Amino acid sequence: MQVGDQAPRRRHHPNPTGAGRRRAATTLLVALVAAGTGACGGGGGGADLVIYSGRTQDLIEPLIDRFEQETGLDVEVRYPGDSAVAALQIAEEGDRGPDLFISQSPGAMGYLDSQGLLAPLSESAIGALGERFRAENAHWVGTSGRVRVLVYNTNAVDPESLPDSVFDLVDDAYRGRVGVAPTNPSFIDFVSALRELEGDEATTAWLRGLVDNGARSYKSNDAVLAAVARGEIDLGLVNHYYNERAKQEDPDQPTENHLFDAGDPGSLILITTVGRLTSGDDHRDAADRFVSFLLTDESQRYFAQETFEYPLVETVPPAVEDLPPLADIAAPSVDLARLGDDFEATGDLIRDSGLADG
Repeated sequence: MQVGDQAPRRRHHPNPTGAGRRRAATTLLVALVAAGTGACGGGGGGADLVIYSGRTQDLIEPLIDRFEQETGLDVEVRYPGDSAVAALQIAEEGDRGPDLFISQSPGAMGYLDSQGLLAPLSESAIGALGERFRAENAHWVGTSGRVRVLVYNTNAVDPESLPDSVFDLVDDAYRGRVGVAPTNPSFIDFVSALRELEGDEATTAWLRGLVDNGARSYKSNDAVLAAVARGEIDLGLVNHYYNERAKQEDPDQPTENHLFDAGDPGSLILITTVGRLTSGDDHRDAADRFVSFLLTDESQRYFAQETFEYPLVETVPPAVEDLPPLADIAAPSVDLARLGDDFEATGDLIRDSGLADG
């Protein structure tokens, strides 16, 4: 992707450092994002489009630069924190919120939809994307995909001994060998999907089984992968692209991804999303133009090349040649729109299981 010269009239608002106003109720977003966020307020001054992003500035800013240059629109972007933090802030702001939300987590987007805070995108904006990766009500669409995997240390693990199912990780053979990132939005979405597929009783038993089996908790997927690479643990639950990215930087790193058996919840496909907020009705045309822009071949190639995630538009191939095609991954069928319905209860489940950041 070609990134042009610096765009004019640019305003970026990093995460505020004040304690900020917090929700009174104990929800997942408060429980798992205990640091909270400051309310930076809605509105965008004279901007043509205001976006809150749960994805990082270094990833999103080049796209915004190109969009501004191609359209002449003035875009204001704020980065309140990860997707759960950003969703909480949007829920707090209500009708003072942004026009669009970019989320790394379908669950965070689904949470806002369950609160009645999302509005439909136009068919012209989302027509490039198949129905599999967009909400039935057109309130949000996917922008890139990731697959849940088990990353393992090739110096410590015989591939023949790898588990067929994510449920096997509570067996004695894996005692003290597994790492997870329990507050990571992707792990939260995975557990929500597990509840949809297997029910609360089985999900609770699995979470507590991990704790009883000595699973290690880390702050992030990057930290899980690093622990596997240095041999602190043998195995870790992460998204596929963490290892792909690390191997591009260091081809000799002794780590590989393992997909669980066809249909196993451990190989869930998750997507990053973008949705239009009801607070952005005055800027709906600009919002539609930006969403359409994210689904162009050029933008999809950018996501693939910068993140090693899967592009969701069929005309664009993955950036890593040895990645199995997304269509060939026999992931379980989960209604991603429903993950937000379980968002808060899933946090309670994870917290009550005893999993905590290391």
